[in-house]
Amino acid sequence: MRSILSLVCYDQQASRQVRQRGCAAATASIIEETSMKQHFINGTSLASADGDSMPVLAPATGEIIETISCGKATDVDRAVAAARGAFDGPWGRLTATERGRLLTRLGVRILDHLDELARTEATDTGKPMTTARVDIETTARYFEFYGTAADKVHGEVIPFMAGYTVTVVHEPFGVTGHILPWNYPAQMFGRSLAPSLAMGNAVVLKPAEDGCLSALRIAELATEIGFPDGSINIVTGRGSEAGAALAGHPGIGFLSFTGSPEIGRLVQQAAANNYVPCTLELGGKSPQIVFEDADFDAAIPVVCKAIVQNTGQTCSAGSRVLVQESIYDRFISALAERFAQLRAGTPEMDLDCGPVINARQQQRVQRFIDLARQDGIAVIAEGSIAADAPKGGFYIKPTLFGPVPRANRLACDEVFGPVLAALPFKDEADAVALANGTDYGLLAGVWTRDGGRQQRMARKIRAGQVYINGYGAGGGVELPFGGTGKSGHGREKGFLALHEFAATKTIVNRHG
Repeated sequence: MRSILSLVCYDQQASRQVRQRGCAAATASIIEETSMKQHFINGTSLASADGDSMPVLAPATGEIIETISCGKATDVDRAVAAARGAFDGPWGRLTATERGRLLTRLGVRILDHLDELARTEATDTGKPMTTARVDIETTARYFEFYGTAADKVHGEVIPFMAGYTVTVVHEPFGVTGHILPWNYPAQMFGRSLAPSLAMGNAVVLKPAEDGCLSALRIAELATEIGFPDGSINIVTGRGSEAGAALAGHPGIGFLSFTGSPEIGRLVQQAAANNYVPCTLELGGKSPQIVFEDADFDAAIPVVCKAIVQNTGQTCSAGSRVLVQESIYDRFISALAERFAQLRAGTPEMDLDCGPVINARQQQRVQRFIDLARQDGIAVIAEGSIAADAPKGGFYIKPTLFGPVPRANRLACDEVFGPVLAALPFKDEADAVALANGTDYGLLAGVWTRDGGRQQRMARKIRAGQVYINGYGAGGGVELPFGGTGKSGHGREKGFLALHEFAATKTIVNRHG
């Protein structure tokens, strides 16, 4: 277990380094002035067994805004025990219809608290207020969707030999574990937990320490509307401690993880030690492919938005734009004009993007930009940072590079920031080869008016989702989502997610 006990990745370790900066005495005094957000276990807020805590920083300012309990293995044990008690007790006794009603009611309650939750999400992650509001609305939609689907997961009867009746049923695992990233805390709460709850599982969540405040509040709302104690449990803290303990816990029956490929591998290994299945959503290097017959006016705004949405901190970010050689100069010139207008600022400014999540992520993204410049790759266009954005915030200028060599790190590695790589291609076959030329396979966009080409490209591109003359679908709650290769395995969203969180059982009845 040594490798999993060192479970730390760029999406969860960064804040620890940031939080250790500055004068320890000054930091301590600030922490004393903030409230404490504790774990949510068995329907109530609980401090860590050892009393440990850690500060939360606002990405827009770099200032401490909150403190959270820092969970360890003992706290995860408490949460898993509470979930098991709920599953064996009041939560497990509910019918699918009753579970569905609770989920639907939670969706309504989330919308009732839309403004509050959006402010919390924006402050915690730095995203613009408009984006935060959409995130909360999408979170509610997850509970609405899975609430109405809870009683519609049907089994089947298999024709078999005479004298036999064979049925197939889908049953909950019991307790499921969920380790979530910081980029969409509220959305990921709904996306991961709602289908598991709909199937009758009780859940234990370890959110990222850089994005956990909205999850804690939604759990409180769930209890207020009647979710049984222990059905939803949250342990906050570091990935190397609480996350590792949850990933390797023998008391869970299934694990859902979203984060980096490196940590995904460790999580999967930890789960495998207990023969626990898991879904992994691990990122992408998704292409938008622009053919010579594309509608420029339709494509350019979408290409821009797809890389600055959530400041590029999106697994499905369209981080590569592949443009046919015959139109490359013309399209890139028009794209650059639009790109240069992009601006970053605080959540309240409500601009195109906010800051990245923390100082380490800011340094990581800036390093990609600096190395690309050192490699001689031209900066085609840059956005700007609002003049009155706080100097302590973790801001990055949206940057468009091109043409980027195909083997360059900027064309192959996930940046997770507002950095777009432009690459030319010759023809359809070259576009397919270029699109599939990374280790990832999450999303792709194809811009062309040719109906035959649309279908050929969609079939040949290696990705979990392919969009034609568009990219992304808002929350896409109804649409199965997941990837191949380094992007992970398993499917979230849509009806398929319900089957991920259920064990299939075959019952053979010989009755003569």
